[in-house]
Amino acid sequence: MIDDRNESFPLDKHLFVSHLCDRRLGIGADGLILLRNHPDLDFRMIYFNADGREGSLCGNGGRCAVAFAYKLGMCGVTARFQATDGVHDAEVVRPDHIRLRMQPVSVVKRYEDHCILDTGSPHFCTFTSGLEEMDVYGSGRRIRYSEAYKEEGINVNFIQQEAENLFVRTYERGVENETYSCGTGVVASAICAALNDKTDKTAFRIRTLGGELSVSFRRTGPDTFDDIILEGPATFVFSGTLSK
Repeated sequence: MIDDRNESFPLDKHLFVSHLCDRRLGIGADGLILLRNHPDLDFRMIYFNADGREGSLCGNGGRCAVAFAYKLGMCGVTARFQATDGVHDAEVVRPDHIRLRMQPVSVVKRYEDHCILDTGSPHFCTFTSGLEEMDVYGSGRRIRYSEAYKEEGINVNFIQQEAENLFVRTYERGVENETYSCGTGVVASAICAALNDKTDKTAFRIRTLGGELSVSFRRTGPDTFDDIILEGPATFVFSGTLSK
């Protein structure tokens, strides 16, 4: 994440962004986030995928952006900010724990073995077993680059029921690999669980390879959801200065 309140970061330098995100030649990241001032809100969040292209919403990135904005003094314990999919509200439960309100979901495509929905980013969700051992990279890549999705791309979530909760692994477009945790993906997975009658719960604890997240929502109709909350940790790792 970059404090870009002076708006000096070049938005059109896609190769520069991908270089920064490269884990061998750069800093290493699944994406890059700029925080800029906004005339009416606490801040504006601009998100780039690891491939250098400006991306759709990153849910975990949104939570981390709020934690960073709080650290910079750009917001208090409540925040309102602009992202690519609209305005989001958030709460700083603790400096390292953020609760983010997502946009309502009103369009879901249901199929026999999967569902597709947009939680700020498009997601393909399917239930499976043996998820610990699954080749998520290979299986996810086949779906992401299939004829139906190869042009625009889609994020692919594999979901396994664990007692009353869920275990989710995600192949992300733009990163073009499995990521350890995808915020919009776990939200989509929780909604998919409700849609497929896997559970009647409206609040989930979801395990990912990167840690545990919580998702809650209010079901307002057969395929409509509101008051969607994504909650989890946002841990400070290090800071530095980026040279031009």
